Amino acid sequence: MPRPTDTDRYELSDAEKRDLIKLIEQGRSLPEKYRFLLFADKREVELVWNGKSREVCTAILPFQTLEHIDEPRKEKSADEELSLDTGGRQVKGWTNKLIWGDNKLILASLKSGALRRQIEDAGGLRLIYIDPPFDVGADFSMDIEIGGETFHKEPNLLEQIAYRDTWGRGADSFISMIYERLILMRDLMHSDGSIYVHCDWRMNSYLRVAMVEVFGANNFLSEIAWCYQDIGSRATDYFKRKHDSILFFSKSDRRTFNVLRGELSKSTLERYSPYFDKKGQISYRRLRDTNPGVFLKLKGIPEDLDEIWMDVNAGAQIPDWWIDISPLKKGFEEYLDYPTQKPEALPRRIIESSTNEGDLVADFFCGSGTTAAVAEKLGRKWIATDLGKFGIHTTRKRLIQVQRELKAAGKPFRAFEVLNLGRYERQAYLNVTANLSAKKKADALARKEREFRDLILKAYRAEPLPDAGFFHGKNGGRLVVVGPINLPVGRLFVEEVITECRKRGASRADVLAFEFEMGLFPAVLDEAKHKGIDLAPKTIPPEVFDKRAVEKGQVRFHDVAYIEVTPRFDKKNQLALVVELSDFSVYYSQGIAEAIAAELKEGKSEVVCEQGKLIKISKDKHGIVSRDVLTKKWTDWVDYWAVDFDYESRKEIIKQAKGFGVEGELPGVVKDEGEFIDFEERWTGAYIFENQWQSFRTRQDRDLELTTASHVYAQPGRYTIAVKVIDIFGNDTMTLVPVTVG
Repeated sequence: MPRPTDTDRYELSDAEKRDLIKLIEQGRSLPEKYRFLLFADKREVELVWNGKSREVCTAILPFQTLEHIDEPRKEKSADEELSLDTGGRQVKGWTNKLIWGDNKLILASLKSGALRRQIEDAGGLRLIYIDPPFDVGADFSMDIEIGGETFHKEPNLLEQIAYRDTWGRGADSFISMIYERLILMRDLMHSDGSIYVHCDWRMNSYLRVAMVEVFGANNFLSEIAWCYQDIGSRATDYFKRKHDSILFFSKSDRRTFNVLRGELSKSTLERYSPYFDKKGQISYRRLRDTNPGVFLKLKGIPEDLDEIWMDVNAGAQIPDWWIDISPLKKGFEEYLDYPTQKPEALPRRIIESSTNEGDLVADFFCGSGTTAAVAEKLGRKWIATDLGKFGIHTTRKRLIQVQRELKAAGKPFRAFEVLNLGRYERQAYLNVTANLSAKKKADALARKEREFRDLILKAYRAEPLPDAGFFHGKNGGRLVVVGPINLPVGRLFVEEVITECRKRGASRADVLAFEFEMGLFPAVLDEAKHKGIDLAPKTIPPEVFDKRAVEKGQVRFHDVAYIEVTPRFDKKNQLALVVELSDFSVYYSQGIAEAIAAELKEGKSEVVCEQGKLIKISKDKHGIVSRDVLTKKWTDWVDYWAVDFDYESRKEIIKQAKGFGVEGELPGVVKDEGEFIDFEERWTGAYIFENQWQSFRTRQDRDLELTTASHVYAQPGRYTIAVKVIDIFGNDTMTLVPVTVG
């Protein structure tokens, strides 16, 4: 049956009309041929999968700025530092972005939110390189150092489940995930931009067809084969799979492309050595005259044959098969023990090929931050995002190290900030259709909140309470309350918990929350203890959003850590002080160790926190459980700590769609292209952590400084010092210390 054209529409026969009516009445799917007969669909080739949809996320969520890192280490007084002209301190212009969260929400918010203006002012997004987790059998675990020993750490469950379970549901769900994100990336890119997508034999054919649909067949440029040179695995019934694919597309026929050249192969040098002179140059004219057949086969001949001399060392243009970049292995200097980490040479080649200095580069599956690190070294601006908290932490340390190296070499570098969607991402989870009446909207929101609390209680293995009182559940002999969904738990809420406990005659309660007000602990815990209440604050992990993780009982609630710091003033200069990290501990986790030991499979182990210690619980093949304390001293917990000597100097200002952020209202949504782009500034009530000094462990250097360099304040006064500690699992805690200077 011929397909109708724009000028010649196919008329359905009476029999076809009867068939269509019958199928519609029966609620059955229509045969594929009717899509082309009934609708103006011009695609000649299309990838179809179960659940395919061209609808994309349209939420606009404001970004929270958690941290700003300008100078990587402030070792001198403020006055001295400001007088230096060594680069790094940034007054205006683009600030690089490291963003933690779901990249679908991040991309939608970048595309239509307030940051889009910054992206366009920075010249637009010129290059995207992504390496999504395409391997169904990939191992996302990693080795970490604990107290001088190496421990094999399982990944954050959100990292595992978000992608590995996507594979578990089949290739169609993976394609659905990446397809929506590719559309958002295309819409975010500059018209001259390019995109490289890294994949392997499992998905390259599907991805290529999907990318042709998103970017157009004419904008497909190369399928690069990154070939492995190592021996690797054995294969007995097929050829060994020793290359990955990198799909290279542009957004339009305008793009940046810089021709790169590599060394000529040994065989090429030997073949053409008779035509080299003593200086290592080849004469095209001599080659043409003495051997015209060879001359015609030689690639890279200049159009102007009067330019007869060319330096052999300039090399040949790099083709679409790359055999000169080795995968990372243990022992390599840049290896970070991070799963899926790629060598810097790989994104370096891509960035140098498709951008110029000062261009903006993005990686929305950044992992350990290789793309961002290379972009910084090459003088490019960057955006890097990842779903895993540990990946964001690894990237932050890596980029600070790059800043330090560039600063030491007297080279310029840019500031970067750590962002997330935080409470706004949770509001998106509770999104209720705006087209409802006020009463129906309130009822729908209340129902959503109940469902949300029920999910958290189930993940916590708590029994819901039947009455509609203050507490939502109980776990053993402990009452359980879920804190506000859109706000941090503060002092007033904790005081209400204490009051309600005393009313009920209860002495033990758990408070579950996404965020706790900074500086809240340990004061309120001591206050509760004096009133006879054993209060246990627990942080709700993001895994509660994944119902499969909840069903499998895989969600672990983190204890709130406690930081103790000691400011020490200089006896000779009352405006100068140092900060000493003097203790870091966590609180008791009741029942977790026993539950894990009971569920543990033979030959497996897991690390838990119990009574302020990190314990490795192992079960041997005979079912015997053993416990090894891994944290011999409190410093074993600490992977990174940083200080802001004047925390309340910079307010966190967000730009949000008008009407968003008012209590009870929902996130802004872009319904049509260009609609709802009116933004307003609002202070969140929080401050941005200015990372002025930090010490952290690296794979090469496991030492940790526990005292900062001396900080000199410009004038006497009352200041608030903020200290942030990130533990060996990537979880962060911050405390505030008021000081009076001078």
